[in-house]
Amino acid sequence: MMKQVKFKLPLRNLAIAASLFLSATAFAQSGAVKGQVKDATGEPIIGATITANGKAVGVTDFDGNYSINVPKGTEITISYVGMSSKKVTASDNLVITLKDDNKTLNEVVVIGYGTAKKNDLTGSVTAIKPDAMNHGLQTNATDMMQGKIAGVNVTSKGGVPGSGATIRVRGGSSLNASNDPLIVIDGLAMDSYGVKGLSNPLSMVNPNDIESFTVLKDASATAIYGSRASNGVIIITTKKGRKGQKPQVSYSGNVSVSTKKKTLEVMDGPAYTEFIKNLYGENSDAYKALGWYDNDGNQHFANTNWQDQIYRTALSTDHNVTVSGGVGNMPYRVSMGYTNSQGIVKTSNFERYTASFNLSPSFLKDHLTFNINAKGMIAKNKYADGGAIGAALYMDPTKPVTADNSIYNNYFGGYTQWYTKAEFGDASWSQTSNRNGTSNPVATLNQKDDHSISRTLIGNIEGNYKVQGLEDLQLHVNAGMDISNGKQTTTWSPFSKENNYYGFYGWTNQKSYNLQLSMYAQYSHDWLGNGTKDAPDHHFDIMGGYEWQHFHNQTDYANWGTYPSTNTLAGQKFNERSTEHGDITLMKTENYLVSFFGRMNYTLLNRYMMTFTLRDDGSSRFNKNNRWGLFPSVALAWRLNDEAWLRDVKAINDLKLRLGWGITGQQEGIGDYTYIATYTPNIAHAYYPLLGDGTTYRPDVYNPNLTWEKTTTWNAGLDLSLLNNRLGFSVDYYYRKTKDLINSVFVSAGGNFGNKMTSNVGSLHNSGIEFATTVRPIVTKDFSWEMNYNITYNKNKVDELLTGSGSNYYVDSRDGGISIGTGGNVEANAVGHSVNAFHVYQQVYDTNGKPITNTFVDRNNDGVINDADKYYYYKPTPDVTMGFGSKFLYKNWDLGFTMRASLGNYVYNHNLAASMNVGKGSVYQLAYLGNRLTEAVAIGITTPETNQVYSDYFVQNASFLKMDNITLGYSFQTLFGAKISGRAYATVQNVFTITKYKGIDPEVDNGVDNNIYPRPFQAIAGVTLNF
Repeated sequence: MMKQVKFKLPLRNLAIAASLFLSATAFAQSGAVKGQVKDATGEPIIGATITANGKAVGVTDFDGNYSINVPKGTEITISYVGMSSKKVTASDNLVITLKDDNKTLNEVVVIGYGTAKKNDLTGSVTAIKPDAMNHGLQTNATDMMQGKIAGVNVTSKGGVPGSGATIRVRGGSSLNASNDPLIVIDGLAMDSYGVKGLSNPLSMVNPNDIESFTVLKDASATAIYGSRASNGVIIITTKKGRKGQKPQVSYSGNVSVSTKKKTLEVMDGPAYTEFIKNLYGENSDAYKALGWYDNDGNQHFANTNWQDQIYRTALSTDHNVTVSGGVGNMPYRVSMGYTNSQGIVKTSNFERYTASFNLSPSFLKDHLTFNINAKGMIAKNKYADGGAIGAALYMDPTKPVTADNSIYNNYFGGYTQWYTKAEFGDASWSQTSNRNGTSNPVATLNQKDDHSISRTLIGNIEGNYKVQGLEDLQLHVNAGMDISNGKQTTTWSPFSKENNYYGFYGWTNQKSYNLQLSMYAQYSHDWLGNGTKDAPDHHFDIMGGYEWQHFHNQTDYANWGTYPSTNTLAGQKFNERSTEHGDITLMKTENYLVSFFGRMNYTLLNRYMMTFTLRDDGSSRFNKNNRWGLFPSVALAWRLNDEAWLRDVKAINDLKLRLGWGITGQQEGIGDYTYIATYTPNIAHAYYPLLGDGTTYRPDVYNPNLTWEKTTTWNAGLDLSLLNNRLGFSVDYYYRKTKDLINSVFVSAGGNFGNKMTSNVGSLHNSGIEFATTVRPIVTKDFSWEMNYNITYNKNKVDELLTGSGSNYYVDSRDGGISIGTGGNVEANAVGHSVNAFHVYQQVYDTNGKPITNTFVDRNNDGVINDADKYYYYKPTPDVTMGFGSKFLYKNWDLGFTMRASLGNYVYNHNLAASMNVGKGSVYQLAYLGNRLTEAVAIGITTPETNQVYSDYFVQNASFLKMDNITLGYSFQTLFGAKISGRAYATVQNVFTITKYKGIDPEVDNGVDNNIYPRPFQAIAGVTLNF
């Protein structure tokens, strides 16, 4: 026992020493009532909080003593982190004993097809609840996870209002199939078709309605979802009412202001004029092309900052109203939300209306329970043309936005544009846009109307029956649906550069639905033996179920121009594409998934645990010989703190070792009919009148041998919680091996009905370490401090490619496309290298560190620079990601911040590469001028060949440290004397970024920085009210 005491006391005293300094003044008060607070072992509790009538009145000192100024007989509450609170009546010399609160360890976590106590988990599972205080602006559910979970990397897709994010769990498991995790909302697994006008399935849920996230990461946790679980599973549970709760109305709202943080440096008007004069001469055609000419032929020079012209200060608002409560045995919750988010690029806007309804009644003395959910959303998007961001870099800065010139007025709506002689056969329209020239970015934004409206309805009815008389047996059924409809409409003015003369009108429509029925039976039983009700000698539960899911998707589109009134065909359609025109525009596709699944848990002596799962999936996406896939998993756990030699060490609340193995699958991103022979009919005006009406059909590429990707995962983990759960951490090591990788590869001529085919091509692996911790170093009456930190190291490598051989064989990445010149790809996959590694030439530099044009290292020493000299140079994904958050509470005030770091990720600077040529043959060509980045001018490349764009010079270190948000809040119990509680707060978001990367933002989704929509700096003011 002496050894245990020596181990316990120093740790405990060390953890609370800091709190004593802050609370020391409270110990010296001379109150009317005195007492002492101890734990179950008789040791004094230091820093326990005493409250009366909802207000803190004291805190215990070094010896657990307190002295408070309250009348005798007052009801007081004593609370301490990690222990159950206790209410007593104030009197002198009370000795109060607090018991350990296992609520944290016994917290129920939603897992696949059921729930489990956090303390009983055997797999790698992270459950979080949205932080009500420490967060930034949240318009998408992905905003709530960013930087919060070890092993989960969330990269927002730029600053487009309402945009989603790319989510990667442990690095992803595929080359060119989907790497997105499976999203499950209230038990309904979402489809991969998406919704027109929405970024991803998480956009369908108002963040204000989310109760919790559960991320299943290793195969022992995800294999219960079988063929869709290789990239992890994110389970979202929405909020509900509570039984017996009085009706409560709450409101939360905020207003935010967004501004651009950074622009790229290009030459201004005077500098560009001087640059052109020096390069071409003052009498050159290039110099004459500068600026603009009035109707009298006089040349004028402007000084236009085109980046300033397309950006604005944006205003956004978000409002949510919730009514919740419980009428008898029928808890309910109803909420409505409205979001209006302006983008910092002019004309962009996101508007969303949401409504949710939950009813969770219980009958037969809680033996029969229901959970009924319905969530509806209408989203309206107004898109800014992304081309305007790049055009703002290259448009001639000596031209104004508009000019009083007859050509600009007559043919371009008054906007300055590069133009040339028209050949429309219309004498009244003699000039048109130079299709090679840079478009006026302001005109691009204002002369294009691109908007969408999306509607979704997600609902499910969940029932659970605990068999009366045999309560160990439960029967569960869940029927759900997801119905979506989205339409995007695009209109171009006939005065636009992009669609001059004819204009453009087009629409794209998408309708989809997802129907699911799942049912399972679960039997659980405890055999006490020599144990207790809370810790039986044997615990056993087994679950078996069936699931059916039907996914259907339909798309259609139509577009055309219109002959203007000055044309002899005025009002008729030009270049029409539509079903009515005889084109094949309507596409329907569907797939089915039928599954049988089961899980068995066994716990021995409350400390030795085993979980086994098995799922058998049958998918209509594969040939009947490959249609069924079996996905098993097994996990073991050992709760060491329940061993006799650790049971009495009170400093340890939880100590558990975990070991897991399993196989999961992947079937997304391959299409619904890739395995079957299909035929496409000819299109309008391409008939061959040999038989019947002349319709002929051409065969499509197909692969009857296509099968699932399969990922085998090994995981070992440790969970530790200390000092009444004030210090907790978990660490995991994982190794994931994916076989039968799906990719599109070239096939030999005559081998199929096309030159590329979707096929199983090889294998890759990911390995890594995750660490996460939460620390509460100070917890006192007036002040508390909480920190959380996570770090993940992940490494991946392609192990095998079956479709080719040799050291130079590679498969192009789908993410590395560039649009410079004739286009190309700067990322590739090859055996022995990282997934999507940059495939580039090794640049040679002069003595000043500048790249020598068209000069690269001859890596194979054959005297020729060609594709064989490219090498694999870094990768877009980081080696290490980190998240850090801290929250301080002082009386009614709170201050919090969150930070993220990404190390070892590289980005191809497409903007610099596209701007690199500052020679005579590039700056003025095809009768237009193009501006350049000042960095490109400093480099001085004048005659680059095609290979220059594949130089490793443009692959730059994009590691970063970001301050995501800082929030200051104040909570109140009354508002102007009324019984209205709530909180007011102010937040700044995207505060600063520390990086070596030279572009606007180092956080790039696919590794190619090609004019992404900038993430703005945002200032937010908000309030939450409870009535």
